[in-house]
Amino acid sequence: MKIVVIGGTGLIGSKVVAKLAEHGHEAVAAAPNTGVNTLTGEGLAEVMKGADAVVDVSNSPSFEDAAVLDFFTTSTRNLLAAEEKAGVGHHLVLSVVGSDRRPDIGYFRAKIAQERLVKESSIPFSIVHATQFYEFGRRIADEATTGNEVHIAPVAFQPVAGDDVAQLVGRTAVGEPRNAMVEIAGPTRYRMDEFFRKALAAWGDPREVITDPQAHYFGAVPDELTLVPLDGAMLSETTYKDWLQRATV
Repeated sequence: MKIVVIGGTGLIGSKVVAKLAEHGHEAVAAAPNTGVNTLTGEGLAEVMKGADAVVDVSNSPSFEDAAVLDFFTTSTRNLLAAEEKAGVGHHLVLSVVGSDRRPDIGYFRAKIAQERLVKESSIPFSIVHATQFYEFGRRIADEATTGNEVHIAPVAFQPVAGDDVAQLVGRTAVGEPRNAMVEIAGPTRYRMDEFFRKALAAWGDPREVITDPQAHYFGAVPDELTLVPLDGAMLSETTYKDWLQRATV
């Protein structure tokens, strides 16, 4: 199969490309640095020729509310139009666990808009919802930092390894379109403030984690279950401890 991976040079995209190639598929990494720009439409018609499926794991360079909404809606409209012209039979988009439950969070609102466009298109689709990646832990901590304090809400948190998400994305992309959503999360559910207290210690980071019920998560205070999956989600096997040991080798 020829599978075009939008955002294929990024964190998750590069993993998806590698895993698909390992299984004998023609995986094409599509990104601005490979000549494909979903915002302007540059390179889309060419890269779609002969594609069986398109995997969209791209991300907005800005998480500001208006910018992220514009990125996901504009790029998705352009992608779907190019896919329809090329006769692509499967569109897979990677989204976020909880996005449909907290539209007051700007990033989540943008992902909801993206998913709606995918569902309303004529192209068969699959949607993968993932929890936060272990790889994004430092960014989350940095976003929550004031001075030497990292303010984290005491809510449920169940992060997952990027490799495990990429494996599910790749497996789903080569299968029949689900026309539905599947969720994946890590094997362990933590309290978010306790997770980051242990994580910063493991990183050798001197910042102090402050348990703060009013702490924001990318613009809004999360509810107890905002960031964790519903019953029936697929749970990966890679623990944070195991991932951290491999990541620091």
